[in-house]
Amino acid sequence: MNMTRREGMAAVGAAALLGVTGAGKAAARRTSPLDTHDAMGLAELVAKRQVSPSELLDAAIGRAEALNPRFNFMAQKHYDYGRAAIAKGLPQGPFSGVPWLLKDLNTYIAGLPTENGSRFYKGYRPQITSELVRRVEKAGFVIFGKTTVPELGLTGTTENKLNGDTRNPWNVKHITGGSSGGAAAAVAAGVLPAAHATDGGGSIRIPASCCGLFGLKPSRGRVPMGPPRTEGWGGLSVHHAVTRSVRDSAAILDATQGPEPGSRYAAPTPAESFLSQVGKAPGRLRIALMLDAPAGSPVDPECVEAARKAARLCESLGHHVEEAAPKLDIAAMGAASFVLIGSSVAADMLDRAKATGIAIGPDVLEPITLGFTAYGQKATGMDFARANNALQAAAISMAQFMATYDILLSPTLAAPPLELGKINLSPDVDFAAWGQRAASFSPFTQIANMTGQPAMSVPLATAKNGLPIGVMFMGRYGDEALLLRLAGQLEAAAPWKNKRPAL
Repeated sequence: MNMTRREGMAAVGAAALLGVTGAGKAAARRTSPLDTHDAMGLAELVAKRQVSPSELLDAAIGRAEALNPRFNFMAQKHYDYGRAAIAKGLPQGPFSGVPWLLKDLNTYIAGLPTENGSRFYKGYRPQITSELVRRVEKAGFVIFGKTTVPELGLTGTTENKLNGDTRNPWNVKHITGGSSGGAAAAVAAGVLPAAHATDGGGSIRIPASCCGLFGLKPSRGRVPMGPPRTEGWGGLSVHHAVTRSVRDSAAILDATQGPEPGSRYAAPTPAESFLSQVGKAPGRLRIALMLDAPAGSPVDPECVEAARKAARLCESLGHHVEEAAPKLDIAAMGAASFVLIGSSVAADMLDRAKATGIAIGPDVLEPITLGFTAYGQKATGMDFARANNALQAAAISMAQFMATYDILLSPTLAAPPLELGKINLSPDVDFAAWGQRAASFSPFTQIANMTGQPAMSVPLATAKNGLPIGVMFMGRYGDEALLLRLAGQLEAAAPWKNKRPAL
């Protein structure tokens, strides 16, 4: 992780643009495009030739090198890959010249490492390039690295034995969330305005909430997942981004959405671009307010109040809000998701062991990952089918509920960002107790993954200790457009653009 001489010179040469001074510290900042512009704004500067792609890349690299020692968000450095892309000539897409970080989890550039936050995958170099990567690069983004994740993305904090702990720019004693915690930390720290993220149980929305960002989880089947597979964890997982602005999230979704070769299914094609929805009036919405955790676990009063405050804001904007919640068999849904995740993990780990000859054990996998592997090995084909059936039934129940309401509003999380070490994959409790502990932190987010709904965490509140608190809005399947219209309205009414951690 040491900076090469070339990288050091690049950081020095980009100092004015970067806006960071001090060796390895962000002790003082000057205004820079990285601070004042979102991704679309940076692309506009490039298009007007007010800044070059190389200048932006060097600035982002310099800022990453300055801040990563404090927050530990970089898993892989692909600086030369980014420089080569610029030298070759960038596509004239909507984000031409804007720096970009991929999440280091099942997202591939042929020949470059993808280690999935795991010692078991250390040095793994896939020979394929993800369809999402192709679309991101077609949009003009310049990829220069990959961000940290918990091992295999299995928890809501970004701590692993391969890379270490990723620390929250708002308070380094606290988590960034997971599994897209490295991406959220990099964006919150000002390295770049948006970054790739994935979400299999809340992994976009949890870090967005913890780091004060906007995080949209798209509908199941909206964004490509392959190759080699076109769905993750039996359809629980999706790709997108964490961003500072709503319009960036919408425009990135426009650039990446749509079926890929071999897709089993795809979300409905939107009638208009997602970007065109931002700024449109959403109309008078019927909003259900859910304050209690679905399984009855406790919710911190600050998170409850954040949701109530968001409800009052929505009422002030003309929307109808009433307390209501879908009737779901949460126990059955939770058990089903563990079968799907455990089976997927077990299959991947056993295949990896067979391919490499490396034995599965605690020297290469963390305790909870071993727990998922063991759990999945015990599951039968009938268990998998029943799990799939249970989540299909849940999706039908959710669709019926959403026929009455346009939006389901809730806290994103049951507590403000936890201290490090609380829900990592090497806990002081057994597998079952850990599962309950992790689920009780993010009891609201998982519903959208289990039912396929789009959902977003919006940075509307702050805890007494100064840490961000997100509020979640869930929409109907395939209707990200309505969520983005509402998000644009909320962003205008309660702007969060200037809410940044003091670095």
